[in-house]
Amino acid sequence: MPPWLAHALRTQRGPVPWSAVVRGALAAGPLLLVAVLADRTSLGVVAAIAAMLAGINDRPGSRRAAVRRLGAPALAGAGGLLAGTYAGDGLGAVALTLVLTGLGLLAGGMSAIGPVASGAGTQLLVAAAVGAGMPLPESGWARALAFLAGAGWLLVLRLALPTPGALTGDFRFDGERAAVAAVYQAVADLLDAAGTEQATARRAGLTAALDHAQDALAGPRLRRYASSATERRLHAQYAAALPLAEAATALAWAGEPVSGRVSEGPRRLAAAVRENAPTGPLPAPSRSAPALRALDDALLQAADAFDQGRGGDLHTRRRSPGDLLRTALGVGGREYGMRVALCFGASAAIAQALHHSHWYGQHTHWYWLPATAVFLVKPDLGPLVSRVLCRAAGTVLGALVFAGFAAVLPRPEGLVALVAVCGALIPVSTRHFAAQTTVVTVLVLALVMVGGEPQASVSRIGETLLACALVLIVGHLPMPGERGGHVRARLAAAATAAHAYLVHVLDGSDDRAARWTLRREAYRTLAEARTAISLAAAELPALARHTEGTDEVAALLERLVDTTTASAVHLDDTGRLDSRHSDLLRELLGELAVQGERVGVQTEIPGRAAAV
Repeated sequence: MPPWLAHALRTQRGPVPWSAVVRGALAAGPLLLVAVLADRTSLGVVAAIAAMLAGINDRPGSRRAAVRRLGAPALAGAGGLLAGTYAGDGLGAVALTLVLTGLGLLAGGMSAIGPVASGAGTQLLVAAAVGAGMPLPESGWARALAFLAGAGWLLVLRLALPTPGALTGDFRFDGERAAVAAVYQAVADLLDAAGTEQATARRAGLTAALDHAQDALAGPRLRRYASSATERRLHAQYAAALPLAEAATALAWAGEPVSGRVSEGPRRLAAAVRENAPTGPLPAPSRSAPALRALDDALLQAADAFDQGRGGDLHTRRRSPGDLLRTALGVGGREYGMRVALCFGASAAIAQALHHSHWYGQHTHWYWLPATAVFLVKPDLGPLVSRVLCRAAGTVLGALVFAGFAAVLPRPEGLVALVAVCGALIPVSTRHFAAQTTVVTVLVLALVMVGGEPQASVSRIGETLLACALVLIVGHLPMPGERGGHVRARLAAAATAAHAYLVHVLDGSDDRAARWTLRREAYRTLAEARTAISLAAAELPALARHTEGTDEVAALLERLVDTTTASAVHLDDTGRLDSRHSDLLRELLGELAVQGERVGVQTEIPGRAAAV
């Protein structure tokens, strides 16, 4: 199958997140029930929408990280709802369209900063469209408070409810414990794959585990340092995994198989973290090579860190507000911002034109068209054509399913129960965009009917298909600047981080903490670039051709960072580079300069690295 079709059929795998399912069942449905019983149905609909959107962002991880992942989009959504309400009440169609277009430009640019900012941008625009178009008797402030209450209720459930089956030790840190244990398990898996074709994939898996653990431990906090003994212990265990990951990467880079005894130590450490238990005796690997000696030393340091549990640096590089602003205003942010603004503004203009011409009849839900366009224009939800196909299929199926339920369920109690069931299904449906769209369509149609509007399945299908066509057209329109700017910006950031890491290693600095911070930054930015490249490659050929060759640059950067890691381990052991490391570094830097120039990615070679 062509990549654009294969991506649309691909489904994520994994265990059912039962804790998230329970939270989803206790969020939107009960909120709506309380509002109906209190005769404040419209506010309950707003709160249920907020809980639904928060449920889409409710992903595995730590409670501390969930505060940012759920809270920041909720605040942006409340602001969008407030702005959309007052703009819809006080402005005409033309002025309202301009305001919504400006919000699209803002949300699109900020979405380039990262996943949390992208979620915030999505909720900002969806809530703005709902606030401008949904006919509710309450004021804008009342709607915004109801929105915050709905999202806040799900966040309270996330913080208060223990994870089933994860009651080892202090259950408040079960997400951090699982993330740190996954790092040690990924180290063991990489050691098992050394010298095989699976080594590259296992190294990428180790990077993903380290990124997830870093995010889980580095969530927002009121105090600067960890105040709990359990949390300090987890920080120490994470920091102890970094030299193990470095040594394992060096062994995988060497391309020679190692004995099974070598991976037994990290595997026992993973079990100790999961069970919150002592490490016990750790089998020492042979010390016949620099990387094996580094692994043995790292195991000893890990055993000591597990016993002491005094905390440790997470080796994250803080991004200043200036860095975030430069990202939002950079090439990727500008390209995405203009496309989101055009889609959101055009869909709002078309929806209002159809609404004022009474194409909707007695229905006043023109906001569905721009809200649908927001999800369709999001590149982090998949390639453009994949999003369009999944959205269209999911909406048709969801509308048909709801039409069947609406014909037999009692009102409003049956519809409230349907909302609760859909809320429970959202965490499972996020594995595929079409399944998520199906569940969300049923939930939203149920909310609209509880709010007093008639059954709207047919119009929902028509509006979605219209939004699909609009986003497809806008997605293929030429824009100012170079196409694929987001991918090239990610790749340039990865090249900058890789070169900074290489220069630090070649300078022979003894600052291990700085080295691990630079290594983490290099691998993290490289993983982000890889994700952007894979999504761009799955577009239709007319779009995919603009990023051809970027995967080759990413592969060279991966080899450069792996070789730099192996060189760092070798330098620690012998104090100098051998010809194998220096020759390969020189070769990779030369190829990188050629390939980077060919695809238009800035890959300047620092003087110290060029002299290797």
